Formats: sequence, C-alpha cells, structure tokens
Amino acid sequence: MDPIVTNYLKQNPNLAEFVRYNPVWYRYLSRDPGRMREIEKEAKVFYGKTLPQRIKNINEQVQMINMLSQVAKAMKD
Repeated sequence: MDPIVTNYLKQNPNLAEFVRYNPVWYRYLSRDPGRMREIEKEAKVFYGKTLPQRIKNINEQVQMINMLSQVAKAMKD
C-alpha cells in the first residue's frame, strides 16, 4: 500500500478500523490511492455519521423522551 495512504490511516483511526472491518478496501486503496475521499464517505455511512442518519437518531431520541414522559405522567395520575 502507498505510504501516504498508510500514514493517512494511522492518523485517522476510525478509517483504519473501517478498513479492518471491510478488507476489500485494502485492495481498492492499494490499486488507487485516490479513492480516499470515497472511503471517507463509506466510513461515515458505516458509523452512522451522515446527516440523515444523525437526524433519524435525534428523532428516535426525542420519541423515546416523549414516551418516557407520557409513562411518568400516567404513573403520576
């Protein structure tokens, strides 16, 4: 693998972990080091860090808080 790619992965442990979970990326990066931007996008999807995934997560948390408040209110009455 290209030394620049290796150093980049060492500096970004999340990307290095993503590559360990998806070993096909070793081959992709060895053949074309220019795919670093693509791996960053794929890692964001893998870790749930895209905007739609974050919004969905916040929405689920808000729904959970509402449900818990309704349960607490019902127990109080």
